[in-house]
Amino acid sequence: MPSHQVTTREQWTVAYRELRAEEKELTRRGEELARKRQALPWVPVEVDYRFDTNEGTKTLAELFDGRSQLIVRHFMHGPKTPEGCPGCTFETDNLVGAVPHLAHRDVTFVLASRSPLEVLNAYKARMGWQIEWVSCEEAFNTDFYETMHVPTARRPGKMLDVMELMALSVFALENGIVHHTYSTYDRGTEALNATWQLLDRAPKGRGTDFEDWPRKRDEYPTPG
Repeated sequence: MPSHQVTTREQWTVAYRELRAEEKELTRRGEELARKRQALPWVPVEVDYRFDTNEGTKTLAELFDGRSQLIVRHFMHGPKTPEGCPGCTFETDNLVGAVPHLAHRDVTFVLASRSPLEVLNAYKARMGWQIEWVSCEEAFNTDFYETMHVPTARRPGKMLDVMELMALSVFALENGIVHHTYSTYDRGTEALNATWQLLDRAPKGRGTDFEDWPRKRDEYPTPG
């Protein structure tokens, strides 16, 4: 017996049209949220963060690489995740292809992690990524985690200090001043992952067993 309802093309079309109306409404809502993100006020960044890069030590402003917008993906590769986070790796596989396209829309995209630069370079080579990856000080992660998290009784930044997080922070450079414009973390980043979006359109969806998936792509068994 089929595991799902089977119907005629005519009945499918009726159901699809109903779904399509909801998808269009979701698209309109997404566009509205994008406008609200872009309308968030800017906050000047007053801390002099420093980053180890393959061109030497750089400031946050220098990471813009001549562009006016900067997206930083906080990648979990550090004291608590010395082997590199599988989830961050999974997501980065889906992001690296966007980097040259972003550059031609005045946006620089970089990864930032707490591990030493030589460790990050080795991991990047293993994954075959063409992307800028910088080593950051702990404060760069914890400071922007505090902007995303409404603290309770715990000290702001405590969760990130303990476990690190997959997160995204966005900056603008204007008149020589770096401004923080947006941040999100955890499931707030999953809309950026094309694999999740494709699975959401497959009949079985994302599945329910995540015991051994996703893996780093060179850790999957060879097909056949």
